[in-house]
Amino acid sequence: MYHFIGIKGSGMASLAVIMKCLGYDVKGSDVSEHFFTEDGLIKYNIPFNEYNKDNIKEGMIIVKGLSIKDDHQEVVEAKRLGLEMYDYNEMVGVLTKKYKTVCVSGCHGKTTTTAMLSHVLNGIKGANYLIGDGTGYASINNELFILESCEYKRHFLAYTPYYTVILNIDLDHVDYFKDINDVILAYQELAEKSMGPIVAFGDDDNVRKMHLDKEIIYFGLKENNKIKATNIEYKKDGSSFDVIIDSKLYGHFDLPLYGMHQVIDALATISICYLEGINYEEVNKYLTTFTGAKRRFTETIINDDVVIDDYAHHPNEIKATINAIKQKYPDKLVVGIFQPHTFTRTKEFYKDYINIFKELDHIYIMDIHPSREKQEDYPEITKDIMIKELSNADSIEIDEYRKLINYHNVVYIFMSPNDISKLENDLINYKSAK
Repeated sequence: MYHFIGIKGSGMASLAVIMKCLGYDVKGSDVSEHFFTEDGLIKYNIPFNEYNKDNIKEGMIIVKGLSIKDDHQEVVEAKRLGLEMYDYNEMVGVLTKKYKTVCVSGCHGKTTTTAMLSHVLNGIKGANYLIGDGTGYASINNELFILESCEYKRHFLAYTPYYTVILNIDLDHVDYFKDINDVILAYQELAEKSMGPIVAFGDDDNVRKMHLDKEIIYFGLKENNKIKATNIEYKKDGSSFDVIIDSKLYGHFDLPLYGMHQVIDALATISICYLEGINYEEVNKYLTTFTGAKRRFTETIINDDVVIDDYAHHPNEIKATINAIKQKYPDKLVVGIFQPHTFTRTKEFYKDYINIFKELDHIYIMDIHPSREKQEDYPEITKDIMIKELSNADSIEIDEYRKLINYHNVVYIFMSPNDISKLENDLINYKSAK
C-alpha cells in the first residue's frame, strides 16, 4: 500500500493515478478544502482523508509531497514506524528508469506542452503521462512516459530522461536560484542526464548559453534552428504555420491554438514526434483535436462575456496569455484578476507586472499568496506596491465578485496558480443567472 501525504497536490495527484493504473494500492491524505485535482482521484477510486497520524500504518510505503515538512504529524509517525519513504520527485524518478521518458522542462509552458505531447503520442502509439494539472495515466504496455519536469530546487535532477525538452530558461523561483546563471546550470545538469537527444528552443538566448557535450536539436522560429515554424498566421480561429526540418517541408498545421507561445509548444511536440519517426499526417490529426491542459486558458462563455481561468503567475506567462486573448477576442474589453504568488516573486517582478497590467482595461489584484513564505519577512511587499502605480487597478477579495459584474462584452482573465475558484465561480453564476 502506497500512502501519499499531500495527495491533492497537482503532481502528487497525477502520480497517485499513475501508480493506481499500474496496479498498486494507493490512498492518501490532505487538507479538507476542495481542490480541482480531487476529480482525478475520485475517477480512479483513490481514497483520501484529512491529515491524521492514524492514517499511517505498518507496512505502508510513503510518498511525501514536496511541500510537506519533516515535522508533519504523518511524517513523524511514518518515521516512528520505520516506513520506507520517498519524496514526490524521488518516486517519479524510480518510474523514469522503467520507461523511455520524455522530460518536458522550461520555466513556462511545460504543462501545456506535456499535455499536448501526451495527447498526440498516446493517441498514436500509447504513452504514460504525468501532467502538472493533476492529470496522470499509465499502462504497463506503454514504452513512453511523458513527464512534466519542474526545475524548482533542482527537483528534476531526480529523473532519468531519454529525451529532454527545454522550452525556455528564465529567472524564476528567486527564493532558491541565486541568479539566471544558476538557472541555466540547473537545466544544463538535467540535459547532461539525457540518454537521447536534447530538444531545445533555439530562439531563447539563455538556452543557447548551455554548454553541452550531448546531441542537441534546436527548434524555433529563426533560421538557425534545425526544426522551424514559418509562414505563421495568428487568426481569430487559431494559428497556422508550416514546419521545416533540415530545409525540407515536414507539413502544414492549422490548429485551434492562440499566441506565439502555443505555436512554440506545438513545435516542441512536433519535434519529439519527428524523432520518434511519426509521419506528419498522424501528428496533425491529433494536434487538431488538442483542447488544452486544465487551468491553462480554460474558457467559460456566457452570452457576450468570456471567463478564462489560467495558471499564469510569472510576467512572461501573463504577457503570453494576454496576447492570446487579444488574438482570439480583439474586440472585447480585457479585465484581469490576479493573485500574486509568493513575496519573493512579487518583489522581483512587480515592475514587470505593472507594465503588463497597464495594457488591460482594468486589473483587480488580490492579496499575495504566501505559499512557503511569511508576510512578516517581507513587510514592504504587498499588493499595494502595484495598485498605487496603476490608474486602472483596484483591490479585490475572494468574496467580492460584485466588483466585476458591471462589465459587458468582456474577457475576464483569472490568473493564479492557487485556487481562487470561489471568486471566479461566483461571477460565472451571477452572469449566468442574468
